[in-house]
Amino acid sequence: MENKDGLYGVFGGSHIPEDLKKVLNKIGSEFQKAKKDASFLAEFQYYLKNYVGRPTPLFLAANLTRKLGGAKIYLKREDLNHTGAHKINNTLGQALLAKRMGLKRIIAETGAGQHGVATATAAALFNMNCIVYMGKKDAEKQPLNVQRMELLGAEVVITDTGNQDLKAAVDIALDDLVRNADDTFYILGSAVGPNPYPAMVKYFQSVISQEMKEQMIDFENKLPDYVIACVGGGSNAIGAFAEFIGNKQTKLIGIEPGGLGVETGYHASPLAQGKRGIIHGYETYVMLDDNNGILPSYSIASGLNYPGIGPEHSYMRDAGLAKYTSITDAEALHAFRKLSQFEGIIPAIESAHALAYAMSIAPTLSKDTAIVVNLSGRGDKDMDTLPASEAYSLQLQKQITKEV
Repeated sequence: MENKDGLYGVFGGSHIPEDLKKVLNKIGSEFQKAKKDASFLAEFQYYLKNYVGRPTPLFLAANLTRKLGGAKIYLKREDLNHTGAHKINNTLGQALLAKRMGLKRIIAETGAGQHGVATATAAALFNMNCIVYMGKKDAEKQPLNVQRMELLGAEVVITDTGNQDLKAAVDIALDDLVRNADDTFYILGSAVGPNPYPAMVKYFQSVISQEMKEQMIDFENKLPDYVIACVGGGSNAIGAFAEFIGNKQTKLIGIEPGGLGVETGYHASPLAQGKRGIIHGYETYVMLDDNNGILPSYSIASGLNYPGIGPEHSYMRDAGLAKYTSITDAEALHAFRKLSQFEGIIPAIESAHALAYAMSIAPTLSKDTAIVVNLSGRGDKDMDTLPASEAYSLQLQKQITKEV
């Protein structure tokens, strides 16, 4: 859908220094060659099958469907991937590209830690040096993932700059790439950033919707009526949507983190209240103040806590190719518990945002309607920190109530 300059309509592009643009143009050129190289594609497919464990199942959540009434809710089980999330699809693809280019130093950013773990995993597999940048707040919320990255041999650099979150981690990773471009490959974890990253991440994550399409035809002899995915930067969502973009049979719905409510200002929903702007070298909808400064974002889910969104999502929203809405912390936590109790599946709190929306619309739809929720990750990482995150969310809510 993007043009040769990485533009999706007016969104995307490369708003970066010329020196960095040369580096990324080289990566983009190698990526285009790799897509046409049968040996590269065969190696990628080998690792997806024999290392990641693909294809991931499509599971009918029959208990949840019965409790809610109405539409059938299917789960695309990306939580069953090696490392526990969809992130490994992309990190393996980009690591193979780095290997193809002869680059042995890998850097990455991470929010909830799943992309960091997946990057460290790929680096260990291919004998590469790995540095992962992570905001201090996120590291404190996800200590298990910090330990996992370090066990895998990565150096985890924790930053206390900015809002100590995913945006801060991306800032530092991009700065590292500028300084060390000769020997470094930046594995960016979401469908964001300057060209060619949004297209590259979509390509490696599109395996999700390719499998989903075949599996749904096997189950229902039709395409899904709805595909729903959570959206921070938007990698799991663009992977889940890819095969269905422009297909009028399937409604695509992206769920942004509404935090304490979009109206409170404590959220990470740039499509709900953002303006067109530039963040991390590309144009998209961004949470901006009256002076066009980037506002701090908030979500109980570290992996969704980002003040921008992938450029293709901005384009799809404006072009009417997908609908985007938001789910609050409280709604996501409710869905998190219900799926655990009804199906014995503990979802990532990020994925629970998408599930919550599916649960809200299922009772209003007919029983022959099929909803697929992309269950982008598992919730092990959230168990230790969820009580503290809930307490913090409640504290903020009380603070807002007093201010009002």
